[in-house]
Amino acid sequence: MSSVTASPSPSRRVRELLALCFSSVESGGFRELESFVTELVNFLNSLYENVAVNANNELENDVIEVLDEILKVLSSPQVDQDVIDALSFHLPKVTSKFVDLSGRCLHLVEEIVDRFVEACNPRDMLSILCEALDAARCSHSPSTCSTPLLHGLSKVFISIQRRHYEQLKVAVPIVLNILKDISLETDVQVEDLFDKALGIAFSIRDVSSRLNNEEEAKVRCLLGLYVIQITAILSVSIRDKAASCIPLVIQLEPFLTYCGLTHLGLITGNDTEKLISTVAGDDDDDYVTSFPDINLGASLLLIWANISHEVAEAANAALGSDVDELQSNPVKRWQAYGMLKYILSSVDLLWEFRRHAIEFLLDITKGVTSSQCNDEQIDCSHYTPGIYAALQAVTLVIMYAPDADLRKKTFEALKRVLSDIPAPHRFDVLRALVTNSRSPSMTAILLGLVKDSMSESSLQATDCATTDTHVIELVELVLRPPEGGPPLLPDQSDAVLGALNLYRFALLFESRECEAGKERSKVGSEILSKKNLEKAYKEWLLPLRTLVSCSIAESLKEDHDQESSLGDVCLLNPIEFVLYRCIELVEERLKSH
Repeated sequence: MSSVTASPSPSRRVRELLALCFSSVESGGFRELESFVTELVNFLNSLYENVAVNANNELENDVIEVLDEILKVLSSPQVDQDVIDALSFHLPKVTSKFVDLSGRCLHLVEEIVDRFVEACNPRDMLSILCEALDAARCSHSPSTCSTPLLHGLSKVFISIQRRHYEQLKVAVPIVLNILKDISLETDVQVEDLFDKALGIAFSIRDVSSRLNNEEEAKVRCLLGLYVIQITAILSVSIRDKAASCIPLVIQLEPFLTYCGLTHLGLITGNDTEKLISTVAGDDDDDYVTSFPDINLGASLLLIWANISHEVAEAANAALGSDVDELQSNPVKRWQAYGMLKYILSSVDLLWEFRRHAIEFLLDITKGVTSSQCNDEQIDCSHYTPGIYAALQAVTLVIMYAPDADLRKKTFEALKRVLSDIPAPHRFDVLRALVTNSRSPSMTAILLGLVKDSMSESSLQATDCATTDTHVIELVELVLRPPEGGPPLLPDQSDAVLGALNLYRFALLFESRECEAGKERSKVGSEILSKKNLEKAYKEWLLPLRTLVSCSIAESLKEDHDQESSLGDVCLLNPIEFVLYRCIELVEERLKSH
């Protein structure tokens, strides 16, 4: 009878390969050592692939025995340092693949990584673990694979003896990358993600506390950027109610105090600018890209304090005084608008955060009047792009908010922020919003706000020719689109009706001003000039009258039972009414010329 020799168990094969590694060093064969280490790594990778395809209890037990064998060898007091160093370059990465099999595997891999951290040069282990973390991002489960590596990295940070800042500066972006990847997993456990992030933060703080002078200040700034960035990552990863994560955020707040950060400094962007300028410097702008959500995180830290007084108390913050300061300081208020846009425009956050951001906007604009922002000594032009972007985000909240109450509050916030822009810049912002609006309904809302603004005393005190020019431009944007041709009806009915209502109001308003002999009418009204009246009559109103009449006639020809046809007529009738009124007013003014 022929006998079949059974293949050795995985743990026995690993024991044999490790023994060959030790014997090769004893005989001085360092090239052979590299060869045996490579063979060991290939065997472990093969074992992982087998487990991934054919997962069962027997294979899981094989993996546990293999990991246990590796740990025993590494823990031996007689182990050669050259062998440990050679193994450290590969085993943390390959063994971390097995951690999602069971809690026992995770525990064994953590001990293996810890043993390498204890036995090897910290600077070497820093680069090794960073490389392993980078590889873990490509695994099917970054969350579990990264756990022992992040745990080991937090210990390596503390073990580094010199050039701490340079080492941390390289490692922190890699850590943030893996944390962000974990946050994007559909079944992410927020508490688990937070524990990983917090362990690294504590390690960086411990390193900072042992340093002095300039390096200590830089490490603190790096820690501040890290905490702000993980706040954004944590907030985005929340799939349920934000309140459930308040205990987690409370643990982050003391880091703000340690890093010299305040909620007011964060919401104005001043603190983040200081951190970035210290860490990135003048010659390292690319490093800023390592913190892509820094402004989102900074604004979220204040919103978290707004959500929960416990969070504010954890950072010894007085949110009420921050609101008072923003209400009384136009520049800081404008800066806050620019920061809040990151929350309002984020589609990854729960609506709860955007709701609190809108409520905060209402708080800081409460009691603010237009006269407060019209100080000629304050130049708003630097902040206008940020305010414009914030208002664009506000319009999106109005359109897509899940309930009427939030839409109502957001509309009020839109009006208040617009009125907070100095008059010389307000129409520029409104014009940009109208120009870039992709929603006819939102365009109509914005044009309605222009109409409301025309009658405000702050605008009446400005150059009427400039105001009239803006109104003419806005109406023309809708009635004669830049891309050519007439407006599309009935698709753009809301926008067209809004533009006609604005033009009708402007005609009546300017006529009334002239008749009353107001001072602003002495320079002459651009809207009532013969040139602009003729332009409006021939290029806007008459072509639109033809278009509306034809559209209504076409709809009436169709089957009256068709709901869409009746709907089109209902949309076009108000346009026809306001359009004929505009034509009458223009004809009357032309007769007076």
